[in-house]
This record gives sequence, C-alpha cells and structure tokens, in this order.
Amino acid sequence: MRLHSFVLTTVVSIILSFSTLVSGFYLPGVASTSYKAGASVPVNVNRLTPALSREDDQLHSVLSFDYYYPAFHFCRPEGGPTWVRESLGSIIFGDRIRSSPFELHMAQNETCKALCETKKFDQRSAKFVNRKIQQNYNINWIVDGLPGAQLSEDRQTGETFYSPGFPLGEVDLQTGNPKLYNHWDFLVEYHKAGIGGKEYRVVGVLVVPSSRSDNKNLDEGQADCGDPKDSLVLNEEGETAVTWTYGVFWRESPTVWATRWDHYLHIVDPKIHWFSLINSAVFVILLVGMVSMILLRALRKDIARYNRLEATFNLDDLSGTSAVAEDGVQEDSGWKLVHGDAFRPPRHPLVLSILLGNGAQIFVMTGITVAFALLGFLSPSNRGFLATVILLLYTLFGFIGGYVSARSFKSFGGENWKLNIALTPVLLPAVVFSTFFLLNLFVWAKGSSGAVPISTMLAIVVIWFVISVPLSVTGSWLGLKQQEISPPTKVNQIPRQIPPCPTSLKSVPSSLITGILPFAAIFVELYFIMTSLWTSKIYYMFGFLFVCYGLMIITTACTAILLVYFLLCAEEYRWQWRAFFGAGMTGVYVFLNALAFWATRVSFGGVTGAVLYVGYSGLVSFLVFILTVDMRPNVLIGIPRCIHSTCTKPMAHSSLLGDSHAMYLDSVFNPKENVLVSASNLTSFFPLKIIISATGSERSVL
Repeated sequence: MRLHSFVLTTVVSIILSFSTLVSGFYLPGVASTSYKAGASVPVNVNRLTPALSREDDQLHSVLSFDYYYPAFHFCRPEGGPTWVRESLGSIIFGDRIRSSPFELHMAQNETCKALCETKKFDQRSAKFVNRKIQQNYNINWIVDGLPGAQLSEDRQTGETFYSPGFPLGEVDLQTGNPKLYNHWDFLVEYHKAGIGGKEYRVVGVLVVPSSRSDNKNLDEGQADCGDPKDSLVLNEEGETAVTWTYGVFWRESPTVWATRWDHYLHIVDPKIHWFSLINSAVFVILLVGMVSMILLRALRKDIARYNRLEATFNLDDLSGTSAVAEDGVQEDSGWKLVHGDAFRPPRHPLVLSILLGNGAQIFVMTGITVAFALLGFLSPSNRGFLATVILLLYTLFGFIGGYVSARSFKSFGGENWKLNIALTPVLLPAVVFSTFFLLNLFVWAKGSSGAVPISTMLAIVVIWFVISVPLSVTGSWLGLKQQEISPPTKVNQIPRQIPPCPTSLKSVPSSLITGILPFAAIFVELYFIMTSLWTSKIYYMFGFLFVCYGLMIITTACTAILLVYFLLCAEEYRWQWRAFFGAGMTGVYVFLNALAFWATRVSFGGVTGAVLYVGYSGLVSFLVFILTVDMRPNVLIGIPRCIHSTCTKPMAHSSLLGDSHAMYLDSVFNPKENVLVSASNLTSFFPLKIIISATGSERSVL
C-alpha cells in the first residue's frame, strides 16, 4: 500500500512543481489551505530524531524512532493511526508521518485537554525513554504542512527564529534526573484571508512543552493539567502513571502565507559563509594565476622556439644533427620527450572508463539539482522532494554515463565493449546499493524508523533497471557508434623508461596536495550540511552552496592541470590514474572531515551508532570522490573554443609531433565539432592535450 502511495506522490509532486511555473512563482506546487472559524486543522506526527545536546553541544545518537514506538506510550487516535502519503525521498530519509489524536479547531482556544487514558510506564519503558531524554531526542509534529517548532535565539545576533522540533524532555541540572514532558501548549499563528477576512491560514506553529507530575484525566476528555513546577520523572524501579495533556492558543499574525517559512529559515552566523566564499575565491585566483604563468612562460616560450625553427629547418630531417642539438631542441627534457608515450592506454581501461562515465552522470545530476534548489524549485515545504529529484535525475542521466563511458573506453583502445556496456549502469550502483542495504540492516535491528522498507528498496531497483539501464545502454551504443578519436601523437611501440620522480610527485604526496585545495573551497559549507543531515534540520542555504560548488569545480580543474603538467615534466607519462586519484582525493578529505566531526561533535555509546556514522559518511565520501574526478573534463570543455578564437594558422604537418597532431588540431579546434563528442574525448585526455597540443601550433594559448 505504501509502495503505491509514495510512487504516486512522487509523480504528482513533480507534475505540480512544473505546473506552478505557469500559474505562479511560489513553489513547490503546494496550494494554500484556508479554514473557516471552528474548522478542524489536521495535526500529523513524524519520527523522533536526535539533536545536539544542550549540555555538551554533542550528538549522542544517529537513530530515529517512530512516534508510535511502543516504549514511548504516546496516545493513538481512535481506530489506530493512518499513514500519510510520502515521497520516495521522504521515506529514504526516514520520515514516518501518521495521523494523531490531537484536535485543533481554527481560532478556538483550548486551555487543558486530555489526549487519552492514563498510560503506565514499566521499568523497561522508563529506562528507554529516560535514555532518549538524555540523548536530547526531539519530537516532530506537522500542522498544515508546517513543523511544530520551538522558539530559539541566535546567540550572536540575538534574533529569534523557529527551530523545527521540540525536546522529548530535559535533564534537571540540579538533580541530574531526566524529566519527561507530558503537556504541550500549541501556539498557532494565523493570517486572515478571503473576502472580508472570514477565512484563516496557518502561518506559524510553536510548541511549548512542560513536565507535570500531577496531571489528572477527568471525564469527557477534560483534564486537570496540574502545576508545571512539579516535574514528572519516570521511575526505573517500578511503574509510573503518565497523563498526556495539551492546550491550544491562537493568535493573529501579519505574516502572509507565501512567506510563512521565513520564520524557520534562519541563517546562523552568515559572516562565516562570506568568509568562506572570500577565502575560496582567493584560492581560485592563485590557482588560475599559477596555471596562467605555466602556460605563458613555459609553453609559449617553447612554441615560439619551435615555430622559429620550423621557418628555417625541417626538424625531421635534422633529427640527431648538431644543428638541432646546438639549438637545444633535442636536449630538452620533461614533457617534450614523452609525446610518444603520453597517450599510451592506461592500465585497467575498463574500470577507468566506467568510473568516468558514472562520474559524469553524478556531475550533471549535482549541478542541475543545486541550480534547481537555488531557483527555489525545491522548497522545504515539500518534504523529501530534494532527495526525490536527486534520485530521479541520476536515473534519467544514465544516458550521459553510458555515452561518456563508451567513448572513454573506445579512446583507451578497449576491445571488450559488451562488458563495458553491461557494467557501466550496474557496477557503481551495485556497490552503493549493497553498502546501503547492509547499513540498513543495522538500523532495522535497532527498531529505528530510519530503516528503509524492503518494498521501497525493491521499487528503487525496479525503477533503476526499467529506466536507467536502458538509457545507459542507449548512450553506450551511440558512443561506440561515433568515430574513434585518435591521440594527437603516435604511441611508441616500446615504452620509455621513467626516471625517478621527486618525492612531492609520488602518488601519495601529489594526491594529497591536489585534493586539499578543492576541499578548502567547500569546508565551511560542508560543516553546515553535515550538521543538518545528522541533526535532521533543514538545509536551505543553496545560494552559498551554489557558489562553493562552482569554486570547487574551478579549483579541481586547475589542480588537475597542474598535476598532469608536473608529472609530464618529470617524464611520468602514466598520468591517467594519477590524475584520477588526485582529483578524487577531495572525497578522501570529506571522509577525514567526517571523522573530525565525529571526534568533536558526536559521542556514541554503542557500536551500532559508530558503524552507521562511519558507513554513511564513507558512502557519501565515495560519491564525492567519483564526482570530483569527472569535474576536470566537464569544466574545461569550453577551453578548445577559447583557444580557437585566438588562433592564427596551424603548423605544417611536418611539425615536431608529426602529421597526426595537425589532424587532431583540425578536429579539436573546428567550431563545428559537436560538443558532446569533444566531451567524451576530453574525459580522459583533456589536461594533457592542452599541454601537448601547444607544442605543435602557432596558436596563442592564452
């Protein structure tokens, strides 16, 4: 039943989100609901989630629990709670929304009302609930699409805002005993709408919890809410009677319905975001300057010398003569001596091409998702829509992954193209899905609501094989149908001997240096994203994220070019995998940052929490690794056109690098060349082609 519900909700939400582009600007396709005075306002309940502790400002758990988990003994509606339809992304992220017994009537106050009969907490339930109170678990309710929140204050600015969720209880600072909140006061804000102001719309929901040990349940749903000074503490040595009560208070607000989320979306310490952007921009300027200086000083100097010699001598005829040796052409070292080995196919071309194809797929998906979020298409009022869009876009972009993988595999000289087509849409998703499934078993064993249902997993697998796999196969078929792009120079039959390289250019040091700068561009924003994910808060600073994402793209591209250039200068022509791991090292730094976050902001008492945290962090870091390794070719795809705009004329086919180089220049710099075809070629060869191509052309590089 729930499988059909979230599939239907996903399709409808996507259709509605696009239809609002025609009818109005407010997104994400959720229409306002107006109520008459006295009309019933629905209250739904969601899972209980851990939050940062107010005592030590640390996270003590990563498991969420269903609101109607038996140990909490919350009141249920008559006939049992019913499920509320959720999107695919909402279910994956652990939302479990159900109906509740609360009765709210528009503009009608209720001072004290009982929810149900008195509940009995046994010793086991008392220990469980007290433990959750100590771990600072939050209750999450939804009133007319708005989360029930607590009023919070920014410590730096003093500004008040609504923080979604409110605590299950609190720990008495004097006695150290956990107090259970068994009474809630709703403070609901409404705005008048319609003709004559006879209709009302909910624009804000605050919940003020309190602990009252002397609550009494009277007849006909009425109750005596007691004195808030007498706190309720669950007895872990015997039974404890608990009466759940609530009150409702309404007040008019000038906030209109279209801006009601402004109270919840508060930017904490915006100065640090601006500082991060400025810091990242400085890194980008320095890197672009380094790349420019290398191309200007080193390459243009060599280009001018080769062109001068071409005007006087035929270098092929003078090869090995004293005239050439005296001018220093044959005595040069570094990247000018490895042109016959630089395009030698890498080891394991099948695996490399598959990873490059999946990286291109994730790269395009991430860019479009961040752009949609920046434009306001992914509003937090539509729960789980962001995750749903990510999954659907990744599924639809299987065509791009298959095309890039096939073109890369063909350019590497691969022969087993059938295996490439079969593994491209299966290998990486299988690794991710298997890891997620194993972690989900730990969540399920703990009885957490964060465990994704088997039906949802089966639905994801069906969607993947029905939509993404055929698209990937189609992309691979088109990629293999394209004419093979030969390298600009002929590859020597005998590999050149590689001299010992400096310590800084060895695999580990060079990769660490290459990955640290792109990570620095997203470090601050990554902290807020991780805090939002692990504490179940709303992340909405997509403007900052969009800029940081762009800076990371530029930084990754520049560092990849520099790494390849220095490797070639050291006569290390096995650059493909080195460039791959160097660019992907950003994902390793993301994982190390997660471990640092664990050491400073997270405190788990069990093995399960540690396994889940490390597992999910490793999974996200792995996806970032695959994402960043494909940023280099995608970002630099426009550079050949930039070079073409400043070119004069190509060298004769008797250039130092041979006839194939001139043929390559004619194809790469042709403005009529299809961009996607160039993209597949540049996926694996781009930084090197910028460097090598410069030796055989009079075209100005910058």
